Amino acid sequence: MPSQIETDEHKALRTAVATLGAKYGRDYITRTIAEGRPPTELWQEAGKLGYLGVNLPEEHGGGGGGITELSIVLEELGAAGSPLLMLVVSPAICGTVIARFGTEDQKRAWLPGLSDGTRLMAFGITEPDAGSNSHRITTTARRDPASGDWLLTGRKVFISGVDLADAVLIVGRTEDARTGRLKPCLFIVPTDAEGFQKRPIDMELNAAEKQFELTLDDVRLPADALVGDEDAGLLQLFAGLNPERVMTAAFAIGMGRYALSKAIEYARDRTVWKAPIGAHQAIAHPLAQAHIDLELARLMMQKAAHLYDAGDDVGAGAAANMAKYAAGEACVRAVDQAVHTLGGNGLTREFGLASLITAARVARIAPVSREMILNYVSHQTLGLPKSY
Repeated sequence: MPSQIETDEHKALRTAVATLGAKYGRDYITRTIAEGRPPTELWQEAGKLGYLGVNLPEEHGGGGGGITELSIVLEELGAAGSPLLMLVVSPAICGTVIARFGTEDQKRAWLPGLSDGTRLMAFGITEPDAGSNSHRITTTARRDPASGDWLLTGRKVFISGVDLADAVLIVGRTEDARTGRLKPCLFIVPTDAEGFQKRPIDMELNAAEKQFELTLDDVRLPADALVGDEDAGLLQLFAGLNPERVMTAAFAIGMGRYALSKAIEYARDRTVWKAPIGAHQAIAHPLAQAHIDLELARLMMQKAAHLYDAGDDVGAGAAANMAKYAAGEACVRAVDQAVHTLGGNGLTREFGLASLITAARVARIAPVSREMILNYVSHQTLGLPKSY
């Protein structure tokens, strides 16, 4: 359902990606989950078609677009039942940070592969004892005075797709020589580095991409593993987190659209008394409300993506948080109503909606909880005092 406020190019992109998504569909994703493997075929084809790197610079193999275009890709794949979670991580977060702040050598080394899907990068920020408080991150990097190398030590948790990744963009902290305080910095850490260990987390979540806990024990990195300016870590970090929130919204909207489409199809065909159940307002109105909620969330997502692509990081921060909140809530309600519309059939493997009940909650929880977003809006947008 392409929006009328979009350009012809964006509408064409939606149509093309929807066609690719339909080629694979929900059955493909379900099969990869059952086989315990990632959706490699879809990832590779999306890369060859230029969809994975649509937001990255043309001079480094990308499409020259922005988060606006990449969010369209993820939303349409999700609406077809075949979302690619690592789109949020590899091109949106890691690709964006490297494109904006990386050295020329880092751009040449990583962006072409991230664009065509031959390389993949994970993102590591969350820690077991820090949670939503990024100021409590304890992963630290210190210089080896003899060689100039970095030595990185710490732990990360709930890191997606590490088994697929060539490297992880790790958020650590270094000591400010002037103040002695720790400041955030980002490092490219190869997954085969000595001292780097990953442990899969046993999740109830039914997804093709696995979650990992990471341990970094004096991982030695060359000086050029640092991304960007050592003194601009916070700016660089949020340059990746705003696209993450926009893309999480796209993930949620796509999933909600998929669930809603299945419920609408069922409500049109299922006849219990004399008319299809969709003719009854008790069925029709909640589905209409779910559609409205998803459309409103999409508008905020489009605003956030536009602001980010226009270089308004402050405006994008507020809009991206609100978009993620709205999309997460809309997705959960759409999935719940879809399952309820199908009744008992909504819980069967045949219709494939029940597994989305757990998956839909991801957009409420990650990458930041809805409560922390409400904190952000109340403090930053409304100017109310902090409660913590």
